[in-house]
Amino acid sequence: MADIRFDGKVAIVTGAGGGLGRAHALELAKRGAKVVVNDLGGAMDGSGGHSENALKVVEEIKAAGGEAIANGSSVTDDAGVARMVKDAMDAWGRIDILIANAGILRDKTFAKMEFGDFQVVVDVHLFGTVKPAKAVWEIMRTQGYGRIVVTTSSSGLYGNFGQSNYGAAKLGLIGFMNTLKLEGQKNNIHVNAIAPVAATRMTENLMPAEILEQLKPEYVTPGVVFLCSDEAPTGHILTAGAGAFALSRIVETEGVYLGGDATVEAVRDNWAKITDETGQKAYFNGGEQTQKFFRKMQGG
Repeated sequence: MADIRFDGKVAIVTGAGGGLGRAHALELAKRGAKVVVNDLGGAMDGSGGHSENALKVVEEIKAAGGEAIANGSSVTDDAGVARMVKDAMDAWGRIDILIANAGILRDKTFAKMEFGDFQVVVDVHLFGTVKPAKAVWEIMRTQGYGRIVVTTSSSGLYGNFGQSNYGAAKLGLIGFMNTLKLEGQKNNIHVNAIAPVAATRMTENLMPAEILEQLKPEYVTPGVVFLCSDEAPTGHILTAGAGAFALSRIVETEGVYLGGDATVEAVRDNWAKITDETGQKAYFNGGEQTQKFFRKMQGG
């Protein structure tokens, strides 16, 4: 089969001054995409900020024969996001791909966490994805083409101690993706999620060096770049790390019909049937779940 190429396509990668975003930007450019390298350049907790990191990645891309521009906007700032999109349109006249990768950490147990630490993490991860997606959505609709990759996490999918803020934002992105996949279908806009395990600034203090060496960001990038391609599916959660790739799915059991006069005790007594995994399904939209409940009500 032919290699996947992005000639003539324009990509925005947020948080691309280092780590995962840098790896994604470099690979897209290597395969022919023109890339907006966005990075605020702030500290891991979101403080500070400059675009030097983005400029360095642009220099790498240009040195390899690619085409890129730097942007230092914050993904939480409306004017900054608008400027990022304008930069892309002014330079190349279209936007085909958005990889929403920018993020910060403010880890603490929920008991010790200040509300501000919760708010800022949700702002950067959730709204810092929603705002760029909204800014490119009409462009992609008009083009009849778009690929959006949001960055989720095992902390959102499965939980992680000390990351209630991060986990809430990351699972929120799955709900966001699940609606955009439906609304984007008729305009050939595919929306997927990546759940990476990689050695970045956000993980360097959490694991030993020998493990981090096996978790290079570059080992996640092939999955992300595939999700940006013409052949990409839509509405999928791809997990990736150390060169391994898997699909995460939200599934629902078949369950049991107890009738409109069901009691608390009936739920207790039928818990084994309610939670029986036989025949469980991953629904593509909420209506499919509703249809199941109607079927159960009718004795099916």
